[in-house]
Amino acid sequence: MTGATGARTTGGVSYWWADLGIPEPQDPLAGDVEADVVIVGAGYTGLWTAYYLAGLRPDLDVRVVEQRFAGYGASGRNGGWLSASVTGGLDGYARTHPRTDVARFQLAMNDAVEEVIAVAERHGIDAEVRRGGTLLVARNAAQAGRAREAARTAARWPETGARLLGADEADRRIRVAGTRAAIWEPHCARINPARLVQGLARVVRERGVRIHEGTTVRGIATGWVETDRGTVRARHVIRATEGFTAGLAGERRTWVPMNSSMIVTDPLPPLAWAEIGWAHHDTLEDFAHVYSYAQRTPDGRIAIGGRGNPYRFGSRTDLDGDIPDRTVQHLRAVLCSWFPQVGEVGIAHAWSGVLGVPRNWRATVGYDAASGRGWAGGYVGTGVTATNLAGRTLADLVAGERTERTTLPWVDQRARPWEPEPLRWLGIHGLYRAYGLADRLEARGGRRTSWVATLADRVSGR
Repeated sequence: MTGATGARTTGGVSYWWADLGIPEPQDPLAGDVEADVVIVGAGYTGLWTAYYLAGLRPDLDVRVVEQRFAGYGASGRNGGWLSASVTGGLDGYARTHPRTDVARFQLAMNDAVEEVIAVAERHGIDAEVRRGGTLLVARNAAQAGRAREAARTAARWPETGARLLGADEADRRIRVAGTRAAIWEPHCARINPARLVQGLARVVRERGVRIHEGTTVRGIATGWVETDRGTVRARHVIRATEGFTAGLAGERRTWVPMNSSMIVTDPLPPLAWAEIGWAHHDTLEDFAHVYSYAQRTPDGRIAIGGRGNPYRFGSRTDLDGDIPDRTVQHLRAVLCSWFPQVGEVGIAHAWSGVLGVPRNWRATVGYDAASGRGWAGGYVGTGVTATNLAGRTLADLVAGERTERTTLPWVDQRARPWEPEPLRWLGIHGLYRAYGLADRLEARGGRRTSWVATLADRVSGR
């Protein structure tokens, strides 16, 4: 598909994988086996868990099973933000946990950013890491009000390091058209997500963990995992399936698979970069309710993402990153509104993927010592860093270690199930229509956050 709004390549898992070359599945399971630990899902969560377990307990036989190849899901399709953002918000956790514990959570996320970078450097993983922080821009009066509120929140939580920027200071980092104010957060780096997950899979294998790719899980229970190629019996069974969790028996309403979509441009000409700036490697987001997020790639492209079609009826997921042209058009329109200079630049690739969203919009890590069953996920789109902290925490829990990580507020928290269909589909699509309406009302001159968005927040439980 080509043209003024279309992309030359769509689907195909992601641009990141297309650039690297989509790998062939390796070491599929060959019949029934016994192990000490079996991890379902070879994305970031499963691989980090295996990495740290192999370090803590090298005597354990750890297996990972994956339906396609390591990094096939969100880990190889995301926007490449290594961000310390706490899903669910610090104030939300402070309503149910002591402030000191919530502050520890934020500091642990800050540390996880540095840990991922350190592991990549230690093992020679070229994930194209560049520290630059995150710039969140406000482009109308209502968004500027939310930026000021974010600054007040940051003052209550100095652990985030976030600070308010005026329009001129924001423009010196990235010149986004119409910027009125911005928040800059220091604890974030730009990465190439597929390069990170590919390198991590290599290191995990070097540590003696077998990753059984091309192996589809049919059922998970205490003590075993059933696949299309045999059964793995193990004392410890870890579910690390994120956006694909709803496809497992009994998990249909645990986390909804929310869609997120991305496009990446052709390389921009030097004149466009001279006008835009973006020399500090910041990741970029706006204060819209239906927000978009972006990074500048090492070869001079802009990769930008947003929700598109947020949810498919019955918690269905696509498997190959297919994306409708209307979503490509929407993302291109957002990109051009931020940077009018890119109007004639082509779109090289467009793709989509799913992420896991719990009913309370908070990620979680859990482990039941009696049954040996554990899980982690529900990152709501902020999982690149959180998966590292989750993997370290699961490794501690499986190894029987009590650490600072195993007492963080997200450990063993539970959310109620999502509503059954058709209420689930109606509710999610209704909420995103409401957020879109709120954005349009604010763009027309609303001075404060639209009451429509406020009501949608209350209904959604965010």
